[in-house]
Amino acid sequence: MRAVRLHAFGSALRCEDVEDPSPGPGQVRIAVRAAGVHLVDGVIRRGRDDCVPLPELPTVLGSEVAGVVDAVGRDVAEAWLGERVVTQLGLAGGGYAELVVREVGALHVIPAGLDFAAAVAMVCTGGTALGVLDAAALAPDDVVVVTAAAGGVGTLLVQGAARAGALVVGLTGCEEKRRVALRAGAAVAVDYSGEGWQRQVVAQLGGREVTAVLDGVGGVLGRGAVDLLAPGGRVVMFGSSSGELVHLTSADLFARALTATVAAGPQVAKRSGGLRALEARALAAAATHRLTPFVQPFPLAEAGRAHEAMETRHTVGKVVLLPDAG
Repeated sequence: MRAVRLHAFGSALRCEDVEDPSPGPGQVRIAVRAAGVHLVDGVIRRGRDDCVPLPELPTVLGSEVAGVVDAVGRDVAEAWLGERVVTQLGLAGGGYAELVVREVGALHVIPAGLDFAAAVAMVCTGGTALGVLDAAALAPDDVVVVTAAAGGVGTLLVQGAARAGALVVGLTGCEEKRRVALRAGAAVAVDYSGEGWQRQVVAQLGGREVTAVLDGVGGVLGRGAVDLLAPGGRVVMFGSSSGELVHLTSADLFARALTATVAAGPQVAKRSGGLRALEARALAAAATHRLTPFVQPFPLAEAGRAHEAMETRHTVGKVVLLPDAG
């Protein structure tokens, strides 16, 4: 099979032929039709160990796959053969490949009508979005700012917030992405790359005040969004794609009676009923068209280009590798 491997931290990803895996007891083998690309994959590729433990090399990155079961191990019912499934692989990775093995208890059957790329976009990224929305508990009287509103999580947050009846303000880094945020359901979308973007937000709200911020960027942009909050507002933080967290002090929170919530890590799944329940909810939300993932596909062999595009902010929605493409 073909797999994309990393041989040295900081080096290029290489698509090469490797031995086919075989399922062990309690496992199935999946012929991969779509593999998700996550920001953490880039962190590992660069050799940073401040986020997750670094694997032994060479390694195959990728923690999310969708495909068709083509072989089963001992003690696994043959009824799984041919089933369309999606799963998270965890820290072990291995998703940037044509074949992977996974324990049968970790699989989700892909709902009818949902394609492989959408399923792989929802199983992790969709679950993250639902966890953030659960923590935010938005209502029709909310005005919510979503940073990185054209990203994989951001487009889902915009949709979910709009569905809750909130007025959604999407922050994006260019005009093309601003249009994507509007397409996702934002009532207001502002390009933050220019000066005065906060004034643009205030002007377009016509007197309404920001009551909530959903931030996965952190840094200067995240802080700028928090500064828009009215007294009594709340911020839900779920990441720091800028490379640094939002700088907040207890004095900041106390001065305006703000509430800060972290929606990242195991506590998100715990608060939302457990990881598998959150994954299942995300898949069901896509299957019933309550949430629609925006997907940007790349051929498996071009995983390196996908990483570069994502890290330079030239992608929209969830980045997905397609083994059958190209």
